[in-house]
Amino acid sequence: MAVSALCAGGGAELKTVSDLFESVVAGSGDAPSVVFGDTVVDYAELNASANRLARRLVAAGVGPDTLVAVAVPRSTRLIVAVLAVLKAGGAYLPLDPAYPADRLAHMVVDARPVLLLRTESVSSLGLDVTEVVLDDPSFEDACARERGENVADGERRAPLLPAHLMYVIYTSGSTGVPKGVAVSHTGVADLVSTQQRLYATGRGDRVLQWASFSFDAWFWDFALALLNGATLVMAGQDDLMPGESLRETMLKHEVNHAVLPPVALGITDSEGLLAGGTITSTGDVCTRSLAEEWSKGRRLYNAYGPTEVTVGASIGGPVQGVQDEVTVGTPWDGGAVYVLDDHLRDLSDGGEGELFLAGSGVARGYLNRPGLTASKFVADPYGPPGSRMYRSGDRGRHGADGQLYFTGRIDGQVKVRGFRIELGEIEARLESHPAVEIVVAAVGGEEVATQYIVAYVKTSARQDVSEAELRAHARLALPEHMVPSRIEMPERFPTMPNGKVDRQALADRARRTEPAPYAASGEGDTGAGEAGAAGDGVDGAGSTERILCRMAAETLQVAEVTPQDNFFDLGGHSVLVAKLAGRIRKELGVTVPMRAMFAAGTLAELAEFVAQGKQD
Repeated sequence: MAVSALCAGGGAELKTVSDLFESVVAGSGDAPSVVFGDTVVDYAELNASANRLARRLVAAGVGPDTLVAVAVPRSTRLIVAVLAVLKAGGAYLPLDPAYPADRLAHMVVDARPVLLLRTESVSSLGLDVTEVVLDDPSFEDACARERGENVADGERRAPLLPAHLMYVIYTSGSTGVPKGVAVSHTGVADLVSTQQRLYATGRGDRVLQWASFSFDAWFWDFALALLNGATLVMAGQDDLMPGESLRETMLKHEVNHAVLPPVALGITDSEGLLAGGTITSTGDVCTRSLAEEWSKGRRLYNAYGPTEVTVGASIGGPVQGVQDEVTVGTPWDGGAVYVLDDHLRDLSDGGEGELFLAGSGVARGYLNRPGLTASKFVADPYGPPGSRMYRSGDRGRHGADGQLYFTGRIDGQVKVRGFRIELGEIEARLESHPAVEIVVAAVGGEEVATQYIVAYVKTSARQDVSEAELRAHARLALPEHMVPSRIEMPERFPTMPNGKVDRQALADRARRTEPAPYAASGEGDTGAGEAGAAGDGVDGAGSTERILCRMAAETLQVAEVTPQDNFFDLGGHSVLVAKLAGRIRKELGVTVPMRAMFAAGTLAELAEFVAQGKQD
């Protein structure tokens, strides 16, 4: 197979997001663009609001290749803000308000945006950057006085070109410091062309916006709806938790297109969802069992691509029933995926090698990191003169059918619950604690849907520190998906003959770790069989506490949980809390809102809520 066969054909005419969106508005102004709760905004209204805000941003100094930080919760206002930044010619820096303040501050200091847009509900970071509060009445009045028609190039600080910056998204860094990936508009037209070819979304379709604003998958949802004339369905975080909450949201809003990671697919019942529509698995390996379940009654696609390209690089499907291995398909329009050896020689004959990504979607590089950019974004020997390719660090091969198969990583980067994680960043954070001497982070568990982060820690003999204290220290700087679910402090670390820590031995230990059996304590503890009868015998907080402790222990895979324990201090995270909520609903007959699950300080507090629910 020639290298040219690994490339997608053609390539769309280069356009900016503003060009593509405004062409949709011209033909679908009266169609619904965004749904959030009971609010529905049509394309004409959304466009006018974005244009008014864009003119205020231009007046404040926003133009091509300038960054604007956006810290706005899920809402129609967030969509208006992003569109306005792009219409003004700027690029957006997404700041998820749920992230630790220290991490958000690092992004802002490193990226140096000219403005930070936020709402009253989001606390100020207190940094040396001008902040604009979008829902401040005086600012809203100023926007209302601006014209609502499209912003022309003559109004911008300079003409807007596809080569200009579109967004900067920060990813986990192996040195312990997140790095910003700078992406221009050049790959957007081909992204939309790929979406039109495979999904053909348009008026009447409803696209779920599930991914966090801090990830490039958010832009895929944005484009699949708003750059194709469909409706973007947004919801609060509680309503998007994998499991019954997510299922109910999708059914309520009649969603027929969604992108979800395997971990979310694994705990969400597929029955009746996305009928006749599409589901796209991305962010991690789509297993045979997931493919078999989710390919029935809808089209299933499996996508691949790191942040260093415009959302993705290849896509496979529709997946048909059970396959020995689920492919990630062929390159997007205008893109190429090479499988090369250490000397950049072609391995398209089926040999396994590193995946190099090329084409219109390749990012500019890493913001303010020329050395790292030069080492990862290299000359493309198979492309046109002057073209570049991204050295992904992923391994893969091409099958006899020409399809691409992902086979793993060549370094310490991992995927857990669909999130890209550099274990070195977790290690660096824990090592910053004064009581910690050595840290090795690894991935625990063998099943993709249930994997978690394990940290092996050696502490100083002079200072005691608990697992809960270390986890709290991690939470001050790391997002929730990077906080270790389990922290172990072995008396001795395995070593190699040269005396260095044997990281592979610890990784193998983490992968093979068996769930700890639940140690029931106290008389009258209710077993699984008793709790299974929709709450039979549960007549008060005391009984409920014992059942919840058992459920929590089994969900967390730990030996013992007490009523005074905090689920998250024991290693819980958003996916596990969704599983626990599902068990409570199934076994006790009580639906606990996700907000209450997160707010409960202890299992005893949660038991009171559940017991009250039984009485009601």
